[in-house]
Order: sequence, then C-alpha cells, then structure tokens
Amino acid sequence: MKMRYLLLEDGTVFKGNAFGSEEGSFGEVIFTTAMTGYQESISDPSNCGQILTFTYPMVGNYGVNPEDFESIDLALSGVVVRELAEQPSNFRSQNTLHEFLEAKNIPGIEGIDTRKLTRIIRNHGSLKGKLTKAGEEVNIAEEIEKLKATVIPTNVVQQVSITRPYPSPGRGKRVVLVDFGMKHGILRELNKRDCDITVVPYNTSAKEILGMFPDGVMLSNGPGDPTDIPEAIEMVKEIIGQVPIFGVCLGHQLISLASGATSFKLKFGHRGGNHPVKDLKTGRTELTSQNHGYSIDADSIENTDLEITHIALNDGTVEGVKHKKFPVYSVQFHPEGSSGPEDSKHLFDQFIELMNANSKKENSHA
Repeated sequence: MKMRYLLLEDGTVFKGNAFGSEEGSFGEVIFTTAMTGYQESISDPSNCGQILTFTYPMVGNYGVNPEDFESIDLALSGVVVRELAEQPSNFRSQNTLHEFLEAKNIPGIEGIDTRKLTRIIRNHGSLKGKLTKAGEEVNIAEEIEKLKATVIPTNVVQQVSITRPYPSPGRGKRVVLVDFGMKHGILRELNKRDCDITVVPYNTSAKEILGMFPDGVMLSNGPGDPTDIPEAIEMVKEIIGQVPIFGVCLGHQLISLASGATSFKLKFGHRGGNHPVKDLKTGRTELTSQNHGYSIDADSIENTDLEITHIALNDGTVEGVKHKKFPVYSVQFHPEGSSGPEDSKHLFDQFIELMNANSKKENSHA
C-alpha cells in the first residue's frame, strides 16, 4: 500500500496507509461509535463533506453488498480506520471496502491510531481535515495553513437532495417525502406500510406539496446546519396545521426551528448505533441509531407550541418533540435503524395512525 497523511487544522498529523481512491480530499473530521453497519454509515447522505472515522478497530471484515446501501452515490469525503480487512468473509459480500471506495473515488487511510484521533475530536470538537494524495510527500506546515483557511461548504443539502420528484407507488396513505439527504431506510419503512409516496426535492414549496393532496408529509434526515436552508424552514411553517407531519433528524430540527425554537452545534456530534434515548411518555429507553452534528436548544422550546417527547440519556439533549395543537412530531434519531437497532420502528406505525385519525376527522367534518 502507498502511504498518505491525515492532517488536522490544529496541527496534528497522522501517517498511514492509503486505500480507496488515490486522490486527496478535504472535510470535517468526525467519528462514529457504531460497531457494525459501516456500509450504511459510509452511504448515509448525512455524512456529506465529512471524513468519517470508525472507532471500531477493524472495518471491512464482511465486505460490501448491493442490498445495504442507504444511497446510490457516496457524499462523504473520506474514511479513517485502524485496520482494514482486505479479505472479507461473508456470503453476501460482492467486493471489498477498498474496491468499493476506489470505484466511488473516495479516499481512505488505515493503520493510524483512531483512539487518539477520537480523543482529539472529543476534547476539541470536530475539526477540519485533509487526506493527502496516495504516495504524495507534502509540505506539512504549508498544507495545515491552507487547511485552516479553507471554509466548510454550507450547500450540503443541495448536493445530496434530488432535483426532480419521483414516485414510489403504493395503495395506502398518500405521503410526500421531502428529501434533504434521505436514507433509503426511511423509504423502505414507508413502502412496507404500503404508502403511496412521492419523493420531492428539499426546496419544494408548501404550495406544491399541499397541491399533491397528501395524507401526510415526511421530512427526511440530511447533512449540515438546518439554518442553512431557510426556504425549507419557511415551507414547514406553512404546512404545519395543514397536514400530519413526521420529521427525522434534520427534519426534526426543521420542525423545531419552524415552530420558533433554536439550534446549536454539538461539540462532536452524535454518531453511532448505540445511543440510549428515553421516551418521556412511556418511560421506556430505546437504543437508537444517530448521525447528526446539530441539536435543538431545550430552553428555546418552552416558548413554542412544541413539547419535548424524548431525551438523550448520554447528555440530556432533545431527541424528540411533538406539537401541542396539530398532528406533528419528530425525532432526532433514525427510527428506521439503518444501521443500528430497530427499537424505534414503531414510530412509522404512529405516523400511519396519525394520518388515519386525521382522515377520519376530516371525513366527519365533510
């Protein structure tokens, strides 16, 4: 293997082995604590523009297969692992992680101390980073100065959202699914419930959405800062009270901002398949899959029409809200579970029940 460097804006330098693409890349260096599901994590559009570090020491041991992707194209900037499995063992495996990333032109680095890297991120917060080209010797000091001056893009949702609507037909409830960087797992769960789905771009207007006469609107996950897409916040403001809404991850943040709450950036984010969340109504704790760098300020919810339904047991941050007047609710975690636990799939059933109840209410007024 050729060598490559991972450079951090704080001046830290890691030297390791290159895999995947031989090209270099720039991105925000983050980490995930997931022990499995590396294929789903790598293909999650919420990682757009980020260099993803796996804390689990060996990655790639069960290969890559066509069934477990969360998107067709990869949006992340790079992959960091302690040890790369070069000979995967799994009956579903079609190729190695190296071959897959090479085909998708995504660079990776292995053989570095990922524990040290994770501790740096935990102490200092997410950092800008650069993966150098494979085999390239660089002027470290010069490259780090360039890195410090590089600005992280803010148009990440635009990069991963679709540009034209498309249908996913069913015979059940009519759902408009707004794609802010949608994981395919969300679409799969709605398809299992026979929903008649139309997937639309992130910048679709409220008028266009309501013109499709949906029984409900689903707001997907996605990357970046929710305040970077004010047009989506405005759209959500206009559809609240018009139709049942279910939001996940970025969708949850948009519902909160549209209702008057505020968001903030977490120091190093919540990423992994082992985050405990408490349902405040039932008292039940569920293990959840999470992948986000922003959260909603709990204090800011007090003066809105929202109430908190779920909290993170690790740090007490807001993990779910519901509207006090209208059939609107959302969660910060990923109830479809890809990758990770499936404790929270019942939230999709709740969405169906909400749409059914709203239909009966409308019919009774007709």
